[in-house]
Amino acid sequence: MVKKILIGIAMLIVSNSTFAGDYLTNTNQNAAFLRMIARGASIDVDGVYSNPAGLAFLPEDGFRVSLTIQSAYQTRDIMAVSPFWTMDGNNTSRYYEGKASAPVIPSIHAVYKKGDWAFSGGFAIVGGGGKASFDHGLPMFDAAAIGMVTKETQALQQNFGYRMSPDKYFINSAMEGRQYIYGAQLGLSYKVNEHISVFAGARMNYFSGGYSGFLKVGLNDGVAEEVGAAIVSKLMGAGLTLEQAMAQAAEISAPMMEKLSESGIELDCDQSGWGLTPIVGVDVKYGKLNVAAKYEFKANMNIENKTNRLEYPSAAESYMAPFKDGVNTPSDVPSMLSIAAGYEILPSLRASLEYHFFDDKHAGMAGGKEKTLKHGTHEYLAGIEWDATKYLTLSGGYQNTNYGLSDDFQSDTSFSCDSYSIGFGGRIYLSQALSLDVAYFWTTYSDYTKEAPRRSSLEALGLPVDGDKDVYSRTNKVFGVSLNYCF
Repeated sequence: MVKKILIGIAMLIVSNSTFAGDYLTNTNQNAAFLRMIARGASIDVDGVYSNPAGLAFLPEDGFRVSLTIQSAYQTRDIMAVSPFWTMDGNNTSRYYEGKASAPVIPSIHAVYKKGDWAFSGGFAIVGGGGKASFDHGLPMFDAAAIGMVTKETQALQQNFGYRMSPDKYFINSAMEGRQYIYGAQLGLSYKVNEHISVFAGARMNYFSGGYSGFLKVGLNDGVAEEVGAAIVSKLMGAGLTLEQAMAQAAEISAPMMEKLSESGIELDCDQSGWGLTPIVGVDVKYGKLNVAAKYEFKANMNIENKTNRLEYPSAAESYMAPFKDGVNTPSDVPSMLSIAAGYEILPSLRASLEYHFFDDKHAGMAGGKEKTLKHGTHEYLAGIEWDATKYLTLSGGYQNTNYGLSDDFQSDTSFSCDSYSIGFGGRIYLSQALSLDVAYFWTTYSDYTKEAPRRSSLEALGLPVDGDKDVYSRTNKVFGVSLNYCF
């Protein structure tokens, strides 16, 4: 059972993005995305990320810069139903609440256009983007601890009639993870002719993250005395004197108490790594129609541990090895294809459609976890914007995200849910050179139910598996502003 705790902790090195996009990719790097969502065919400063080839079609030469601040808040909750929580064969529920927040997420995008050429660059958090914490542990930790205590106290029940039920001891556990992938992008766009432009560039990704947590198991007040009394009573019934029974009871209970004291786990580990993403793009413009495509190649990235604290039972050496100082773990940023089309319906009304594909099944993850996915991630996006006045543009958008999830991919420490997102907002033109984007974006997730996550442990203990399940749910809200300036 201790092994299961450690395996569960090992899964912490795979985390989820706090924003829109794939597991390790953020696609919302500008408030223009939050307010319209489908920006893959945009010809604006936010195209530094969403449509870099289109920058060559900017209407005027000069320098443009956009500074963005976003705030994101997310919940990641688990409803765990299982016979484990009472160990009496009846299913009961435990609720685990996780919170992730990133109050300030800055990014900057800039482009300088001269004739047929456009040189662009940007800096943003391109993956991860916050801290996630489960202050009261996780189902997998509680189940593993309960299983361990049950196993270690079986002889107590068989020989002395004392059942160590879960209400007789406490489990204290908490986990916190943080993950940021900082990206610095540079590239060059060229207008081949009046209809076609191309782009080539690259993004340097730097991963910075870490995990900390603990698990402690101990008897509630008075339970140790109850255990001693049960053993003494049984021994005295077999003919021992009180003094003899008490001495032997101490010898019998000592190994069990030692096992409980050694079951604690403490982890404090920082992680870092880097990888390079080559990027190519093309933009085709015919009258009111603009079609764009971008391909980001996979970034091979290994995450290296810098371990500050690592304590665990000696019997679990092989399972904690991945967290030792200096150990490397694969965490590739997957390749990504974006195809988008924008159309000017009226001089004041524009609409866009877009598609994203993330090739997650060929991006290395810890333990080869990518192989358990059914397919890569598909995203479908749509957006519309309307120039309400010469000082104000209003917009809205929609995104549907379909991961190729499977039970083997999902875990308490790293789970995703299919979703749809809606964003809306506007651009305020403060002057001819200065504008402000303001937007709000939220995501509605479909709950994911993982059936019988504790099957092997329940069967080993002779408990029913029917009804055992974990229900994963999430929420996500993002607010953003971008200040755009043209020189």
